Amino acid sequence: MNDMTEIAEAGRAGPTASRGASAVAMEGRDVKVFYGEKQALFGVSLAIERNSVTSLIGPSGCGKSTFLRCLNRMNDTIPICRVEGTITLDGEDIYDRSLDVVELRARVGMVFQKPNPFPKSIFDNVAYGPKIHGMVRTKAETEEIVVSSLRRAGLFNEVKDRLNEPGTGLSGGQQQRLCIARAIATRPEVLLMDEPCSALDPIATAIIEELIDELRETYTIVIVTHSMQQAARVSQKTAFFHLGKLIEEGRTEDIFTNPVHKQTQDYITGRIG
Repeated sequence: MNDMTEIAEAGRAGPTASRGASAVAMEGRDVKVFYGEKQALFGVSLAIERNSVTSLIGPSGCGKSTFLRCLNRMNDTIPICRVEGTITLDGEDIYDRSLDVVELRARVGMVFQKPNPFPKSIFDNVAYGPKIHGMVRTKAETEEIVVSSLRRAGLFNEVKDRLNEPGTGLSGGQQQRLCIARAIATRPEVLLMDEPCSALDPIATAIIEELIDELRETYTIVIVTHSMQQAARVSQKTAFFHLGKLIEEGRTEDIFTNPVHKQTQDYITGRIG
């Protein structure tokens, strides 16, 4: 590859321009989720504000990851799963039958709990999405997206001399940043993160948290976290789930210092968990 640094400087364009001027990027209204006969979510309504970080917190099995997976229809991959209610992206119903789910997942990227780089080179991991979505036509366009995505993920300087080496050879924290670069390479509007730091050490976690704060200037971020301290550090809005219900949501500072509901207070103080 030729001068990758020059390509990086040229390729700083953000995601596709927002399709709506509203402060709300995504919104769920009366969302119910069933796995066969078992109901996992009960009438959840939550607005996701644009260019901010929204944390979903609550005990294990409370429904926060289930709700997250509704936002890019990942639950479609579970045959017994049924979703009711309405979820919109820029005012458009993402469960409309005419909507292209592949396009939706380009607009709403996802980073999973455990780093899962493809068994490909670092370069090909990041280039995969733009290629399958037809975003690139030339090698130069591909290189531009790969380098700019790695830069946004804070990884380029660490891997610029080994882009053709396997992504699986990176450290755990680097692998997770590679997965973030892969997710933002399709230039999404929204980035979903399902406990992205749970498998990382404190140093790698701090790097990811700093990255999240930088990325929110460009992307709308929703993060599921088991760590209340992390939610307090990275998010502007927090939603507390318990037993499949959204108990309370609001400004993160208010949720942690002056919650309205006793269940929220009990969770924050460790009485329930």
